[in-house]
Amino acid sequence: MSANNRVPRQLAAPEPTWFVDTDVVILGSGAAGLSAALALRPVRDVVLVTKDILAAGSTNWAQGGLAAVLDPNDSIELHVQDTLEAGAGLCDESAVRELVSEAPTAIRYLMELGAAFDAGDSSGEIALTREGGHSHNRIVHAGGDQSGAEVQRTLDESVRLAGVQVVERAFGLDVVTGKTANGTRAVAGVRVAMLDSNGGVESVGIVTARAVIIATGGYGQVYASTSNPPAVTGDGIALALRAGVEANDLEFIQFHPTVLWSGPEATGQQALISEAVRGEGAILLDAAGQRVMAGVHPQEDLAPRDVVASAISRRMSEAPAGVDDHVYLDARKIEKFEDRFPSITASCLSAGIDPQHELIPVAPAAHYVCGGVKATLDGATSLQGLYVVGEAACTGVHGANRLASNSLTEGVVAGTRVGRELSWKLPEEVSTVDDDVEGALIDSYHRAALRSAMSRYVGVLRTPDGLTAAARILNTLGANASADVVPTRKAFEATNMLTVAIAVVEAAHTRQESRGCHRRTDFAEPRTDWMRHLSCRIVDGRMEVSA
Repeated sequence: MSANNRVPRQLAAPEPTWFVDTDVVILGSGAAGLSAALALRPVRDVVLVTKDILAAGSTNWAQGGLAAVLDPNDSIELHVQDTLEAGAGLCDESAVRELVSEAPTAIRYLMELGAAFDAGDSSGEIALTREGGHSHNRIVHAGGDQSGAEVQRTLDESVRLAGVQVVERAFGLDVVTGKTANGTRAVAGVRVAMLDSNGGVESVGIVTARAVIIATGGYGQVYASTSNPPAVTGDGIALALRAGVEANDLEFIQFHPTVLWSGPEATGQQALISEAVRGEGAILLDAAGQRVMAGVHPQEDLAPRDVVASAISRRMSEAPAGVDDHVYLDARKIEKFEDRFPSITASCLSAGIDPQHELIPVAPAAHYVCGGVKATLDGATSLQGLYVVGEAACTGVHGANRLASNSLTEGVVAGTRVGRELSWKLPEEVSTVDDDVEGALIDSYHRAALRSAMSRYVGVLRTPDGLTAAARILNTLGANASADVVPTRKAFEATNMLTVAIAVVEAAHTRQESRGCHRRTDFAEPRTDWMRHLSCRIVDGRMEVSA
């Protein structure tokens, strides 16, 4: 779309002053990274690098739960079909089948590690609920709406007990590459910046390793309004792109339909109102009191997320009763709401809303990335020694739209698989090759303009003029990249956000159809000639998109 979409080929940082060697280095500390670390021990030495503290990522905030077939009346085949239908024609069925088949084992594995999932009323069996797009009750949850926190707690404790070396406040900058004995380009390690409590750079070093696992999550913070915590800035995806690895399906960003609307000026992380609330019977109403989802989809309020988010956005554009920036969730008929959803109740009460007796104002916000670095469910990429798991990966499981609660399950399954694979065999050791690529950064204050442009022009409903405007703004920001910018965590993040945002806009402009969670106002329907993946790759410092 643009000849000016240039991005830094490396993050600018001070020269390395220290060196550490290990078997495997993991970037990221959510469910995927922790599961990989746990599966690697005690066979391999592992260094786990996280730019914040262990629990700062998205896993800790996940409310819904984990999807798995545990009900005798359910079946693997039904879970597969639900996932494929939600994915709108772009899922890899073999990857979906592998994930769904291994999901029940992943749940039992977490229970063996000490995860306390909610039990049913009388039988003592695990309680199962239903979320949008699922044909059966198959969502396992903990603490009502605190499932991610329980998974994070369980894996945190297990990883520390297993002897994984955890390095907090350390930023993975770029991979270090080298050549194998036969001349193949391969990963030799990663450059890491140690940060102080304010995000300043204390030192830079190189961790050499036979394998690098990226498990850094998505890029919700690229948007002004998101359910994601502040740490989710697309770092791993940008790092892989700079390493020459392709990323697929980046235009497919799932907007959670029901994020607590807290006013027109609200930005940053917003409180999520879990889909499980609709699973328990809540319905969406507009400001005029009319149902939003009636007649839109056979499953109405429990339709797949892309359908619900699109319906809400269209209804808001009609401004019923003069309200164009939110709708309402009516959960007043759910008995004991506070007991079932304690953290959601707390979020609502802090905003002055009693969900048991009042309507909850909600609007869509950036939530989950369906695409990512092209990888297998075992984490393997096109670059020897580089593995990607969890939300940062595009394995074909989610297609054009993720089925609710498949993500935590995928993180545990894929993380465990790559850890097990590397326990059995590591890639061959490679000699490092000095590169002469000059690094650059953009100033952190550009984040506001970047996030505003993405939310305004690259949200739920996308127009050609809007995508062109977004590209123009991002390219202007990219022109400000310089080696002279002071290296800090915020500057590293801003540069990674720019890299990912440019890729998203290029892919969204290229895909001339509406499919899954990519909706174009000028192409209302999916097109058979677009039932294909788009790949983004950095070539000579420019972002290129190919089908």
